[in-house]
Amino acid sequence: MIKRGELAKQSGCNLETIRYYEKIGLLKTPERTASGHRLYSPGDQARLGFILRGRDLGFSIEELKSLLSLVDSHDYSCGEVQDLTSNHLASVRSKIADLRGLEQTLAEVSARCEGGNVPECPIIDTLFGRGPAARP
Repeated sequence: MIKRGELAKQSGCNLETIRYYEKIGLLKTPERTASGHRLYSPGDQARLGFILRGRDLGFSIEELKSLLSLVDSHDYSCGEVQDLTSNHLASVRSKIADLRGLEQTLAEVSARCEGGNVPECPIIDTLFGRGPAARP
């Protein structure tokens, strides 16, 4: 059992983030010592690791709640987890496609910009909605 400060240090997670995860129910309310210090079990530590890794992989809080709800029920199938993960993967792929379109538009606009000291700038025109690349 470790205190919150040690949990934060070991996990590389901010104290406030741990408090937030407790507040929204991702982490269960920990046990307390007689003096009121929160104590986190190895299971709590593993759960925080799960949450942090999930966030690193881009899972939203709601997606993590769904995954942890399955885990907490002790009655889930790999197929259920795969469905949630597949939906997340589709979202990630959609974001990647959007970013590629954004990259292409920015590259095209930047390529048309000559730089220098002229007042005309295709980048500014695009941001104001004027010119051929105004709408990506």
